[in-house]
Amino acid sequence: MKSSFAYDLKKEGQLANFLDGQYQKHLKYYSFTRVTNLKEQLKGVDLILTHKKSNERFLVDEKAQLDYIDEDLPTFAFELSYTKNGITKEGWLFDPLKKTDFYALITGIYFDGGSECSFCKITLVNRKKLLLHLKNMGIDQAYLLQQANSNLHGKTTLPLLNSKKEGYLYYSLRNKAEKPLNLILKLEWLIKIGVAKRLV
Repeated sequence: MKSSFAYDLKKEGQLANFLDGQYQKHLKYYSFTRVTNLKEQLKGVDLILTHKKSNERFLVDEKAQLDYIDEDLPTFAFELSYTKNGITKEGWLFDPLKKTDFYALITGIYFDGGSECSFCKITLVNRKKLLLHLKNMGIDQAYLLQQANSNLHGKTTLPLLNSKKEGYLYYSLRNKAEKPLNLILKLEWLIKIGVAKRLV
């Protein structure tokens, strides 16, 4: 059952505090700045990582599985499209206006006694490498939208992806108001093909 909006906001705040501690602990060669500007957040920037020696900067979009608190899913949903006010909008994965260099996928989120975040997994995904790998497999935005059945709720397997080991499409027509179409990808596969690595 989906949490209330206020409850979600509270959880997001507690999670952000926990994540900051994890970044400080595990990002040894980088400093980080949390972005609070809504305009930048809408462009896919929640964090800015800066290399301590070279000063090279990377823009990070945090994506947390807040619908699955106290669960550890092996997959993550990459948004292809969603509906707002009856109009289909482009999701964040292929959106050319997003400035994102990396996704920080937050999964396996556990709250100690329901109040404080006690554990999560953080998987960093290089957006450019992910999109290039998919393109080299023949999987681009046009292919995915062509494969999707706009009247079919649930899972759609793709000829170019192994649904058990790699991924599949999922249309949430019945259980979510925004009716998102997502590309569901296995986290271990993303790590295996070299487009992601587990930070925690």
